[in-house]
Amino acid sequence: MKKHDLLKDGNNIIRVLEIRPDKILIIDCVKRTMPVWVASSVLDAFSECTAEVLNEAMNFTVTDIENLNPDQKRTMYDRYTLIAPILPFIADERMRSKVISSIATEHNISKQTVRNYLCLYLVYMNITVLASKQRLDDDAELTQDEKNIRWALNKFFYTTKKQSLMTAYTMMLKEKYCNGIGVLTDKYPSFYQFRYFYRKTKKMQNFYISRNGLKNYQRNNRPLIGDGIQSFAPAIGVGMLDSTVCDIYLINDTGSLVGRPILTACIDAYSGLCCGYVLSWMGGVYSLRGLMLNIIADKVDWCKQFGISINAEDWSCDKLPATMVTDMGSEYKSENFEQIAELGVKVINLPSYRPELKGMVEKFFDVVQSTYKKHLKGKGVIEPDYQERGAHDYRKDACLTMVDFEEIILHCIIYYNSQRIVENFPYTEALIAENVKPYASCIWNWGKSQMGANLIEVGAKELILTLLPRTTGKFSRFGLKVNKMRYHCDGYTEQYLNGGEVTIAYNPEDVTFVWLLENEIYIKFTIIESRFEGKDLTAVQSLQTAQRSITKGSNQDNLQAQIKLARHIETIVDNVGEGIDVSIKNIRDNRKREQSKQHRDYMKGAQS
Repeated sequence: MKKHDLLKDGNNIIRVLEIRPDKILIIDCVKRTMPVWVASSVLDAFSECTAEVLNEAMNFTVTDIENLNPDQKRTMYDRYTLIAPILPFIADERMRSKVISSIATEHNISKQTVRNYLCLYLVYMNITVLASKQRLDDDAELTQDEKNIRWALNKFFYTTKKQSLMTAYTMMLKEKYCNGIGVLTDKYPSFYQFRYFYRKTKKMQNFYISRNGLKNYQRNNRPLIGDGIQSFAPAIGVGMLDSTVCDIYLINDTGSLVGRPILTACIDAYSGLCCGYVLSWMGGVYSLRGLMLNIIADKVDWCKQFGISINAEDWSCDKLPATMVTDMGSEYKSENFEQIAELGVKVINLPSYRPELKGMVEKFFDVVQSTYKKHLKGKGVIEPDYQERGAHDYRKDACLTMVDFEEIILHCIIYYNSQRIVENFPYTEALIAENVKPYASCIWNWGKSQMGANLIEVGAKELILTLLPRTTGKFSRFGLKVNKMRYHCDGYTEQYLNGGEVTIAYNPEDVTFVWLLENEIYIKFTIIESRFEGKDLTAVQSLQTAQRSITKGSNQDNLQAQIKLARHIETIVDNVGEGIDVSIKNIRDNRKREQSKQHRDYMKGAQS
């Protein structure tokens, strides 16, 4: 026997801590009580034991220190620091008790806690036993009550009905802790236990999504930890597209209320410059077509139309961004807009409710609307209370037409581009060296000359044809048939005779022409039916529908007339005698006699 040996006698296991000639200091490893001195003869019946036998008897596994996480290691060393001053006095009961009391007072813990740590260490003589247990969120560790609580939280609390904790608790008792006649059983968890389990297992992401929905979470609660637009827009040429309904009511030229206009804009992600805009009454594909044309337009000439004079460097954008970032709006996902990829433009559709990924265009709308609203109060501008009961009817204040408002918007955009300071712009050494002013137009003008600038030059006609809707046309002997109308172009005789289907671009606003897309070249075809010239597709389809309706309404009369005709013919035929022996001789003489007879009958009729 030597110091720190393990000894066993039946179910009793002890560890030797000190050895003296007449007595031995031991600790009961099973009961885990404080060490005591016993006579040497007491241990005569004990035999040697191993650590494995102790672990098996105590149903305990000593963890290797490398398998502990940082929190467990910190706890282990903190607890060992508490008991380390006691270990030199482990054989002196008086000094041991005194040190334990001192440690408990100093660290504001109970003496029993200190004793528990000390005994645990002395039993296993391994510092790792002082580490805290790692909690595993596993069903095997949950009691039946905890499982019931978790079930009730998932079924009644984490739902879009947004029930309270008390309601979920009550529903749990009704479903899990009542007998067949609805009487509450004797044992059931208290509300405090229910609330404790909820707080212990609560995860904010699960809370927001389950009660408010995924879309609301993505819009209002999702962590915004991205690096922003600079991560994918390191140079100019990334345009961000979006639309918004302006906070103002407008009238027409006669003074009648029209409503609120829609502002669609393209903002360069790198510089923040407004590349183009369109103000319209209707969004969708038509507004996008106008936006694209405005992007490539000469802005000096455009502003002159509104009596505004600007310098070319204030708004020097007349090319398309090579990358366009949009949201999941239907107009941006349409085939018409995706056709712009034929010009070399890359279209990126962002997921829903991710406004921070196109923060530049969101900021543009905020700046422009806040700029004009403070000057147009009482002119139809909407205030935050416009949907509240009893609020002022701002429609009655409307006094601006679309032309007036567009001139105001244009002034706001010019201010936004060339005079507003771009806050928090990531200035590089090159920008600082060239003393580039913090205006969007200055950053844009500097960026155009830098490597990586990605802009595409395109003509207005080519852009319009690219964005026109497309359909399938079919060649036949009657021409090129598109949308149930016929078109013609010289030089396509063989195609008319051979037939076949082709891709056609058409203008819904004027059906006079369509364009055959052949080898990426647009070939103009002119309508054959002149009655449709200058009409839009809706009007033509209305005419065609009306014609079919009239024709369909006359079908029954036509069938009735055919039946009546057949009856008349049958009546005449029935009156003709049967079995007549027809002679085929002297046909010419017979014909002359009948002709002479018919002529005399005509003359008699004229004279009478």
